[in-house]
Amino acid sequence: MSWEADPSKDLFADAAPALDGELHAADLEIDRSLRPKTLDDYLGQTRVKDALRVHISAARARKEPLDHVLFYGPPGLGKTTLANILAREMGAKIRITSGPAIARTGDLAAILTNLEPGEILFIDEIHRLNRSVEEVLYPAMEDFALDIVIGKGPAARSIRLDLPRFTLVGATTRTGLLTGPLRDRFGIVQHLDYYSVDELSEIILRSASLLGVDIDDAAVVELARRSRGTPRIANSNLKSVRDYAEVRADGHLTASVASEAFDFFAIDSLGLNVVDQAVLRVLCAQPGGRPMGLATLASAIGEDPSTLEDVNEPYLIKQQLIERTPSGRRALPAAYEHLGLTLPGF
Repeated sequence: MSWEADPSKDLFADAAPALDGELHAADLEIDRSLRPKTLDDYLGQTRVKDALRVHISAARARKEPLDHVLFYGPPGLGKTTLANILAREMGAKIRITSGPAIARTGDLAAILTNLEPGEILFIDEIHRLNRSVEEVLYPAMEDFALDIVIGKGPAARSIRLDLPRFTLVGATTRTGLLTGPLRDRFGIVQHLDYYSVDELSEIILRSASLLGVDIDDAAVVELARRSRGTPRIANSNLKSVRDYAEVRADGHLTASVASEAFDFFAIDSLGLNVVDQAVLRVLCAQPGGRPMGLATLASAIGEDPSTLEDVNEPYLIKQQLIERTPSGRRALPAAYEHLGLTLPGF
């Protein structure tokens, strides 16, 4: 594949780097104090970590860059953290960007031509790359080359620029939206699943220690149960409940204080927030438990359909509270039970 350049201009003069950061893995600003820095510090996802250890050891033994890696799964499970851990374990730099930030083929070309040998390029939300940009990525991933067309019409000519061997790490919450040619070019594909209560408890204990939070074991379990199987939410809940304990209690986090805090922040016993609860109430109000289309459901609760589909639905489906049908979304018996409603005839 190729992209077209205007020969009257500097090849990459107008190409914005589209990078959110160009840094080592240890330099992340977001949740820097809570993010694990190594695979040993990274809690949960045992199967994924074991596989990555094998790939990293093999690549380092061959003194080669790691093969291209794709992480997929619901948001907040640690895909970005794993990308930065890979860079640290490989002793490489990492550049961070996202699919929507790379608007033009020139943006991607500018990034690729400035990579160093062995460097890691992390593209979050890689499923949102536009098709023309994605086509430039194919030879870069496969042949470590960039095909450029200079000029137009009969005078056009193609040149190929060699790129240093690099590792592309992609992350997506919607693997079904990735095209087959792009997905097939990743040599390492790993799925991240929701965390168990025990795994989240370990994460909360580690974060509490780093934040200096005085917390009981029972409170740790209470936080873990209400964190939707997601470390990002667990850490966010820990900070919110800590703030509540410091303002409304004596600063010591017990199970009862945690429960009061969750009631105050409108997070129920399953970790459902106000949007999740609104989804269940609207679906349970359907006569006879009829399904409702996604657009109609989103309009009824004032949310964006893509937000419901990407953020709220996966956990509600995993908890067997709702299901997707050809006719739309439908509440399951567990949803009625959770809300204390009478179950209609199914």
